[in-house]
Amino acid sequence: MGSLALGGCMQTTLSPASDAAMTSRDRQLLAHPPYAQASIPEQYQRHIVDYRRREQPGTILVDTDARYLYYVLPQGKAIRYGVAVGEEAMAFSGVASVGRLAEWPDWVPTADIQARLGPYPARVPGGPANPLGARAIYLYQGNKDTLYRIHGTNQPEYIGQAISSGCIRMNNTDVIDLYQRVKPGAIVVVLPPGQSA
Repeated sequence: MGSLALGGCMQTTLSPASDAAMTSRDRQLLAHPPYAQASIPEQYQRHIVDYRRREQPGTILVDTDARYLYYVLPQGKAIRYGVAVGEEAMAFSGVASVGRLAEWPDWVPTADIQARLGPYPARVPGGPANPLGARAIYLYQGNKDTLYRIHGTNQPEYIGQAISSGCIRMNNTDVIDLYQRVKPGAIVVVLPPGQSA
């Protein structure tokens, strides 16, 4: 685990993937996923990095331009995960909080998604073929669901791109890792395009 100089003077250390946070159900469902495994470029794999912004430990920050999600740790560090983000016209930005957390959530496509992507069932049950993947972190503003999520994906090949319907997608092992760290009510900051961490 050597340190690499990336992004100027930011020090990064590859954080080895661990399945310690995975349940037996996770292992079973992800053993033979119904999608192709993707080789995620190293810069979008999980790293522990120096973090110089002012967010408090336990905060999530999403840098939509760079396609990174940071989980802020104490002592000027963060875990940096690669993500896929929404296309600019569909992406959420601003400050929200974690209103709900779910393991292997069902997906209920909105009318907009139905109109754009074609007919879907009214509810897609949770599982490895579900677009929400292994975990979902629901973003709220006040008591209102923004309809944006941080969630897993059944299309890991898109990590590092801006292609989704507005939500923030992570590969399933990363979203499982983040899920076991994040607390209900945690602050989530999503930077708008043109503003990078």
